[in-house]
Amino acid sequence: MSGTEAPNPETSNIPQSQSEADKLRLTRESQVYTATSETLFPKEITHNRTHALSLDWVNGVNSTLPVFILQDHSQLVFLYAGAHVAIIYNYTTNSQHILQGHCNPISCLCVSQDRRWIATADQSLKSTVIIWDSYSGIPVHTLFDCHSDGGVIAVAFSGDTKQLVTLGNETDQCVCIWDWTQDTQEPLWLAELSPEYGYQNYIIFNPYNSTQLLSSSESQVLFYSTAQSCLQYVPLKIIKLGDEATLKLNASLFPQSSPEYCNIVRMVRGPLNPSVFHWQDFKVITPTASGIVMIWELMEDLVSNRSLSRDRVKIISLQDHPITVLTITDSCIVTGDTRGHINFYDENMLLLTWYNNLNLDAIVSISFSKEFAQGYLEDCTVEAKPLMSRNFVVCTVSSTMVYVNVQKGISEGILQENCDPLHAVACHPIRPVVVMGNHKGTLKAWDYEQKRTVCCKVFEKDKEIQCVTFDPQGRYLAIGFASGAVHFLDPDTLQSDPKECFDYPKDSISHMSFSSDSCYLATADVGKAITIFRLKTTEDSLPHWIYMGRYRSHYKPITDLLFGVHQDSAKPRLFTLGKDRMLVEYDLENSDLDQIVISSAKRIEQSAVPICMTWYPPLGAEQFFVIASDQYKMKLFNSTTKLCRKTLLGPTYGSPIKKIGNLPTSKNNEAGSYYMAYITEDKIGLQILPLDGNPFKSHAVVCHPTGVSTFAHSHDGRFVFTAGGADCTVLSWQISYNALEGAAALGGKDLTPYYTLLEGGKDGKFYREIEDFFYYCQIHNQGLESMDTRRLSANIPLTEVTSLVRALAFFPTEQEVEDMLNEIKLSKYAETGEYTTDINLEELIKLYVNHRPAFGISSDEIAQAFRVLGDANTAGRPVLQRDELLEILQVRGEVMTEDELAECFTSLFGYIEVKDEESTEPHFSKSNDVSQEYSLESVIPEEISMEIFTDKILGLPPSTWKSGHFSQPAE
Repeated sequence: MSGTEAPNPETSNIPQSQSEADKLRLTRESQVYTATSETLFPKEITHNRTHALSLDWVNGVNSTLPVFILQDHSQLVFLYAGAHVAIIYNYTTNSQHILQGHCNPISCLCVSQDRRWIATADQSLKSTVIIWDSYSGIPVHTLFDCHSDGGVIAVAFSGDTKQLVTLGNETDQCVCIWDWTQDTQEPLWLAELSPEYGYQNYIIFNPYNSTQLLSSSESQVLFYSTAQSCLQYVPLKIIKLGDEATLKLNASLFPQSSPEYCNIVRMVRGPLNPSVFHWQDFKVITPTASGIVMIWELMEDLVSNRSLSRDRVKIISLQDHPITVLTITDSCIVTGDTRGHINFYDENMLLLTWYNNLNLDAIVSISFSKEFAQGYLEDCTVEAKPLMSRNFVVCTVSSTMVYVNVQKGISEGILQENCDPLHAVACHPIRPVVVMGNHKGTLKAWDYEQKRTVCCKVFEKDKEIQCVTFDPQGRYLAIGFASGAVHFLDPDTLQSDPKECFDYPKDSISHMSFSSDSCYLATADVGKAITIFRLKTTEDSLPHWIYMGRYRSHYKPITDLLFGVHQDSAKPRLFTLGKDRMLVEYDLENSDLDQIVISSAKRIEQSAVPICMTWYPPLGAEQFFVIASDQYKMKLFNSTTKLCRKTLLGPTYGSPIKKIGNLPTSKNNEAGSYYMAYITEDKIGLQILPLDGNPFKSHAVVCHPTGVSTFAHSHDGRFVFTAGGADCTVLSWQISYNALEGAAALGGKDLTPYYTLLEGGKDGKFYREIEDFFYYCQIHNQGLESMDTRRLSANIPLTEVTSLVRALAFFPTEQEVEDMLNEIKLSKYAETGEYTTDINLEELIKLYVNHRPAFGISSDEIAQAFRVLGDANTAGRPVLQRDELLEILQVRGEVMTEDELAECFTSLFGYIEVKDEESTEPHFSKSNDVSQEYSLESVIPEEISMEIFTDKILGLPPSTWKSGHFSQPAE
């Protein structure tokens, strides 16, 4: 994607930068050169999935960006954008080709006049512009970091397609013109715009003269020229008078007291819309939101346009309704407005024809075919002149796309995509149907095999759909709203019984789940409470849902809820997880109407915040559920004792896991393994089970750069669907388990994947230190001063594990120590009935990399602790007072005794205890000077700064910090 196949627009060839023989060879071999309009959508489609997750379909569209018609001869093909991808949609075959290359939402896109080349751009600190071949879907050139301070807001091809212009989103905006056919990352010309001209959000080339350009804001039009081999621009002066915009052509020609000036102020109201070049002479047309059109007759000399005579600007009141789009096609000026009407005008702004029966809302874009329609139309003038025309596609603010065949006089709805925030998605447990609901109250059932909408419903009262879920048998569909309402629907018709529409809680629903027997539905809301519904069955009535009650079981927001079954019976169990670090289980059997009974509540974390949970597959004799936290850890808890049995390093892809779920085994699953799907803040991922901390057994890709809300998987485990929330899209991802297993195999076997988690790998200094400490622990266990023959072993006892990991700069709490020791001790108990009492080096390395902090000790975390616990010194820097620190350590958290404090601090500061039978207070001396004694207070500095704490106490000097984290273990 670096431009190695950048084509020459005139010949559809590759750049002329090598010898003629090399050019000819590369041309013949180039997939871009040999591609035709039929290449992208062949009649026989074969899918070779080489990625674990392949984007299969995009539901939704970015309604703020234009839609382009690429082909309408043998097949109808359109281009639009959604989230961070561009979609080439073949309406004839109902298929999509998705252009993936951006890691941020696409902010603008354009096509060349011949519809062969596509340019897409995004907004980010590392903005990217990609040029694509529309025939093959191959990226032919990429511009990296072209507007690094804010990304790209607008992009356009020149009329001859040789050049590309980008408009930056910086505070001080820049315009860059690129020769994209050359392998270069430097623009041909660059111009910085003055902020006084407003925020420019649109730019185009003159299609008839590639040395001229236009950009516009809501209050200013700028004209550019490269005729002098540099990029120059002049403003077409516009001043702002309250909420009225008016031209200021020349102060001497239009004094503010003159009738001409007052007439302009009266006529030109509201913001300006994007301007276009006229096809005749040298004119620019600027529409406004008030229905006014201004026609500027410019001069070739750039400077002369600063002072135009009054007869060179015409102001025409074209219509009463705001003009939203103005474009040029052949010899016609075409407008679209807020009523959804489309009008065609000639060069004199006389109405030729119109389309006012399309039943559309405000129009966002109009795109014409590159080919003329067969035959011709007669315009609406008295002469009824023949009018050559092209078919076109229209897109509205509600993401409605309509294709208009001008010759046949018919219009056809292409797509009615979602354009509102979408946070709810769920898959039918039996059929290939996914249900999605948005904040406008639209609920849609979509067949993901046939790629068609099955049925749709719009809620009038409760609009903001937050959650949807099916029961395991597929008989009920539950909907949760932001208003707190819960509706039960028929999953086939999406119809509901008014008696089964509940509105008890007033807080927004955040989670929903059915029990495995479909007899209970539990919801969690932002009010930190759960609500339980039960299916009531009687002999004289049909089964119907009733409200059981609501219970506020957490004092912080609920992060997840989970149904399960008891091991010794088929009775359902219900758990909730909260940011208060509590795992709560409910006694459904003994709960009754308006009385929810809690079975148990246990705090499962000390500092980490649990985010989500699910049941762990039956891979052993015990039943576990897995809980993921904000510290990139995944822990297995025994479902009966709630004891933490294993701690594992989770996926580390920029943000913690926010939802997890087990994937059903599929017929395509040749490996016979278990798998898990998860989402982070902006990614969808897969995890091979069992969990063991191997980083190569996890795979993730960016799905929604602005944030993914939730996900659902198909009943056969072949697809996962992600809801993008603010980007208004649902993405369908196809899973290839073979590709996932293959990628994991490339990471190596046995301990090889874990060596990559150690600094320097197996050959590094850190690994050698681990070995040294491991064998030192054997010596320590046998007695440092023992004269007996040393017995070397492959194991060390559990009693040495805590000291060893602390020597490696991992400082676990007492609870974490207990969890580590239990993990080793009970690792084989369920199978053998015996405790494990020692551990070998390989198991120790796995234990260490899984339990230590995922990113080491963060200097930012330590600084935050000092700001919270300490006070500012005279220099304004936070410090801890000695007495306050000692009190905190003895009173709060896992308390320490005075003897433990004395032992720790004296060792850290290099002192040894001096035995004095006559004194009750401990005294200390330097290890190399026993003549001078010190008290505990004199050992610890009166004020402890962050530098003293990290260097003297933690043993991590500032020189070991990297990117805010400590990178080396303590010696």
